[in-house]
Amino acid sequence: MATVLPTGLDAGLTGVEAPAPSARRRGFAWLAVAPFFLYMAVFFAVPVLMLVLGAFQSGGAHSSYTLDTLRQANEGPSLNALLGSVRLSAGTAVVGALGGVGVAQLIIHTRALKRIVLTASGVLANFGGVPLAFMFIATLGNAGFVTVKLHLGDTGFTLYSFWGLALIYLYFLIPLMVLVVLPALEGLRVQWHEAATNLGASRWQYWRHIGGPVLLPSVLGGFVLLFGSAFSAFATARAAMGASSVPLVTLYIANNLSSNVSTNGQNIAFALSVDMIVVAGLVMAVYLPLQRRTTRWLNQ
Repeated sequence: MATVLPTGLDAGLTGVEAPAPSARRRGFAWLAVAPFFLYMAVFFAVPVLMLVLGAFQSGGAHSSYTLDTLRQANEGPSLNALLGSVRLSAGTAVVGALGGVGVAQLIIHTRALKRIVLTASGVLANFGGVPLAFMFIATLGNAGFVTVKLHLGDTGFTLYSFWGLALIYLYFLIPLMVLVVLPALEGLRVQWHEAATNLGASRWQYWRHIGGPVLLPSVLGGFVLLFGSAFSAFATARAAMGASSVPLVTLYIANNLSSNVSTNGQNIAFALSVDMIVVAGLVMAVYLPLQRRTTRWLNQ
């Protein structure tokens, strides 16, 4: 015989309280997300904690807590590598943002072309690492097909430089910007332009007072996202540039982790990793409010 739980007045008379459905649902919700929090704790929180602890330790057999490791990570070659990554990321993010906005604006009114470009952008934005580096080396390297055919070596061009690496990064940064900014461009209402035109506004005034302010959060958010993607890239730069052609923080960290010359190299790598975490946190602190503002505009 099935047992019926008392509810309402019967529950009050018998002294048995039925659990609230909302509390029960919250319990199931926490149980459902528990594996996610466990995963984040094991594979994110614990490694970050170990990096922070290692950043405040000295190397060698008699390791001790000190601030010297952080000082060494922010001076000399370490600082040059960090600044090199910031310069490369900022430069490629600016060019990638401008190029992505231009491409998105060109294709927005052509349905077939937009579908092709979006499909290609989805592939190219995730195409990086060793295959991308090999493709550029085979094409624009010192003995690359295009370099030999067009005699680019005579002009002083070399792929193994700061600007050569920037060219490689733009290959996946511009498609990423297209994916980010195209929904914002599609969110611009035709009625806004028609209303501005009827009121006597020029095209420049429309973009200055209406279109520009609406697109600005999305463009700035895309720039920040491109900066973070370029700043954290490693495999492409390592495969294309080697270990020391261009000073980058990711390459410098890898060199310190694999080197047996310096007794404090591993801890310096930990300190530089903490610097990267701080930069990534700043990037997310800027990106998330911009993304929320863009979403609010598009949902209106």
